[in-house]
Amino acid sequence: MAAACNTCMKTGSEAENLKRCAKCQTTYYCSRDCQKADWRVHKKVCSKNASTRQSSTFDPSKVEHSDSYSSPPVTNLEKQISNPFTRLDNDTYLHDRPEKDVFKLIVDCFRMRQEDDVKLEGDVDEESVYNGESHSLKPFRRFLTLASNRPNLLPPWWSAAKRRECEEMAMNAANWSNVKSAVEKADIIEHYGDQRMPMQLRMLGEAVYRRGPGGQSGKGMRQMLMKMEANKGGEGDSIMSMLSI
Repeated sequence: MAAACNTCMKTGSEAENLKRCAKCQTTYYCSRDCQKADWRVHKKVCSKNASTRQSSTFDPSKVEHSDSYSSPPVTNLEKQISNPFTRLDNDTYLHDRPEKDVFKLIVDCFRMRQEDDVKLEGDVDEESVYNGESHSLKPFRRFLTLASNRPNLLPPWWSAAKRRECEEMAMNAANWSNVKSAVEKADIIEHYGDQRMPMQLRMLGEAVYRRGPGGQSGKGMRQMLMKMEANKGGEGDSIMSMLSI
């Protein structure tokens, strides 16, 4: 059966912009107007449908072990940094990076957290793309305000002017990192070429919100990853490989 808009019933051949609901990925709409018109009804089943999607939470049973720890180069960033989880723990993750990298990571951290809030808690911000809006600028601005209030989390050069630049970049749909589109864990992994990037962005988001996605704390996992970074190249230690997270 051909996919069709859940409101006007137009099929893909009749509606060029037929897209799935960003939250549940099971219901189609041909326009924002149709999605908004159906939301009062669809929201009653959207979370249930979304729960059938693959969980993005960490499963310790799937972690493999190896004798060495290696950090693959991250793609689509201008500068590589070492020991990212140690930097996350001491709030220097965004320091010593080019401005564009900082803006990009902030935007994708926000997008990753929005996706997790929808998938893990069914929390849909009414002013976001998850509710049919064309962008999530308002909740992103609230995110930036929280980040600005966390001591030393943002780089020393951060200012009101830099914040405006970050917002402008986030609103440019030509950038992969933008608040006009939703993102999933698999998208983050593919874009950055590192399966640990979703975890890095989640831990950065936890530093901003003071709460991990789904209410979970990443402290224990971060300490384990910090130990891995500290023992890089060491002998006798069984170092976890995060390629299966």
